[in-house]
Order: sequence, then C-alpha cells, then structure tokens
Amino acid sequence: MSFEKFKDVIEQGDTVILYLSVNNMHAIQVQPKIKNKKDEWVENVFQTMYGALKVQSLVGKKFGTKVALSRGWAYVLHPTPELWTLTLPHRTQIIYTPDISMIIFQLEIRPGSVVIESGTGSGSLSHALIRCIKPLGHLYTFDFHEYRVSVVREEFEAHGIGQFVTVEQRDVCQNGFGTELNGKADAVFLDLPHPWEAVPHAAAAIKDSGGRFVSFSPCIEQVQRTCEALSQHGFMELATTECLQKELQVQTRNMPILQLDFLKQKSVEVKDPAAENPEASTSEKQGRGAWKSNSNREMSRFVTGMPPQTMTGHTGYLTAATLPPIWARVTRPSDPPTSSHQGQPNEILES
Repeated sequence: MSFEKFKDVIEQGDTVILYLSVNNMHAIQVQPKIKNKKDEWVENVFQTMYGALKVQSLVGKKFGTKVALSRGWAYVLHPTPELWTLTLPHRTQIIYTPDISMIIFQLEIRPGSVVIESGTGSGSLSHALIRCIKPLGHLYTFDFHEYRVSVVREEFEAHGIGQFVTVEQRDVCQNGFGTELNGKADAVFLDLPHPWEAVPHAAAAIKDSGGRFVSFSPCIEQVQRTCEALSQHGFMELATTECLQKELQVQTRNMPILQLDFLKQKSVEVKDPAAENPEASTSEKQGRGAWKSNSNREMSRFVTGMPPQTMTGHTGYLTAATLPPIWARVTRPSDPPTSSHQGQPNEILES
C-alpha cells in the first residue's frame, strides 16, 4: 500500500494523486470496478475537466508518470500526508499543513512515540502523525461520531497504515481515553470544542517520565480556559501561537539610483522648487537634489520577494504545554468563581 512506504510502481489497491494543476488534484484508489449510485459494479472510470481516465490502466506505471486523458493529460503522484490533506473528502473542518507542521514540532514526537489524538475528524493530521511515529510507534485516535470513526478506519486500512493506529469511538471529555492508556502516552493532541474538560484525562495518560500536550482551538476564550486547566493539573511552559502562512512572490523591480555626488561639493546648484523655499532646510534641499540631479534617472533592476496583498486569515490557536516527570509535578486547586453580585439575583438597572 502506497502510504506505508515509498515505491516506484503503482500496484492494484494503491492510492494515487492525480495532478492536473496546483489547485486541481484528486485522490484515486486503483481498482478495476466501483459501485455506482444504484449499487451496481461498473468499470472504474474517473472523470476530469480534461477528460476521462481508466483507472485500471495505471497498474504497472511508475509514480510521476504523465498519463493521457481523453482530452488532455495529467500526472500520477505518490501520495503523502501533505497531498492527502489537499485531496481528502471533508467530513469535518480539517487542519492544514502550516498548523500540522507546528503541531508535530510542539509535540516533539519521533519514530517509536505513542501519541493520543482527539478528535479524529477527516484524518488529515492522523496521517502526518503516523508518518512521524512509524514503524515502532502507535497512534490512538478518538472521535465521538460513529460514522466518521468507521470511515476513517477503512481509509487507514486501505492506505496500508492500519497497523500503526487504533481508532475508537469515545467521548473523551466525559469518559477519558481508557484506563489501559494511563501512563502510556508520550504526547496528547486535542481538537475539541471543550478541550479543558479533557485536560485531566490527558495528564493521566502521559507517561510518568513526562510528555507534551498541544490543543487546537479557534477561539481565544477556549484557549484561556484550557490554559487554566493545564496550570491546575501540573503542566508547565504554556505557550499559545498562531500560524499565518505568507507566501512571498519573486518579482523583478526597478528603483532609481540615488546620486550622492553632492556630498563631495560645497554647494549644489539644483533647479528645484524646494530650493526657492527659504524655510526648507539645507539637508532637505540637498536630498531632493540628489534624486533629481540626474536627468536620465538611472534605474537599478533587481529581483526580490514581495509579500502578497492579501493573506489567509485566522485558522486557530495552538496551545502547547509540558507535563514534567511525576516527581516534579505541582498541581493547584481551581480558583473559586468570582462575581460582583455574589449571592444576589441579577438586577436590571434603570435610570
């Protein structure tokens, strides 16, 4: 299976990425027949804007090959977690590569690590986590939605990485990750509406030698409550970051050359309106003359990177923390709720 390891030749059952353009890619499973809407087995023919592709014809071809369509051509690429993120069927809002890279960096995972993830969603992050921890590590991923759990489990098996992951339906906020995982995890990642409710279970699941925690939350109010829960359960080194991707565009620019010959002269005769202004300073007059002293305006041509005029907006906040070894953990009780009207009913003030 193509996600387990890199290989050269496409085989039956592999998942391939059909590349038409940067913004037009499709993930296809190589099999001779598929079921149509009437639940009938038909020949597997994939339709694109450049015509049809008989998927079975890909067997035996090398990854990276240029293949002919009925009205054009495309490339068949080897799947990677990054390409899968761009082509997977969305069952939930997914986490994209900029955030995924920071999550993996903050979790400090490596081959052999045991990682807990909740919730699974569409499996975008799961594929990247599995690539980091295999072949000796294992991912335990949880989601409360039964349908999503069944579909993502089938995808893991179809991609050949089912042996590195355990998928389970569970409400981790209420029921935790299971007593069998207590003290087993090197890192815990949460993508939940109420991550602070799962923080006690995360602390119980992390090894006695300590580990890392990361939570993804779209709202700052979620971050505040999560940080409060982390502090109460002995986590340290709390940090919240936001990943905003900025792609610099390589452009050729022209800029006039500044003439500084006037610095070598005691006086500079410049026909400029500023020279007639008695209130203008000497440096201001000389500066304007430096730009206009050359009637030909010599230009310097150079290549530079320019930031885009618009940029992708907010996705979410990443809150990372460290749980120290068990002998160094210090927990504190939760703060009592405060209110300006303790013990008093809400009042409506009228003028």
